[in-house]
Amino acid sequence: MISLAQLRLQLERSFSPLACECTLTGDHSLTVKLYHPVSGQVDLVVSGLNVASLGPPQTLEALIEELRYELECNTLNRSDPVR
Repeated sequence: MISLAQLRLQLERSFSPLACECTLTGDHSLTVKLYHPVSGQVDLVVSGLNVASLGPPQTLEALIEELRYELECNTLNRSDPVR
């Protein structure tokens, strides 16, 4: 299983210039928040991710692709999309 610090670093590399916050809840589910580090504007929050499934690199790559898709969907109607 990947550590939260490693996961955050990988997500920030993948979604630069956005910052990332990863929070583990009591039921071992993960919440990922992608936001602008200067303004604090949140672009995406995804909750309820199964942290136990983030072991192999392929699952992390799949998570990144899913988050890209969600981020794209959230920014379609914005005038200043990040991607």
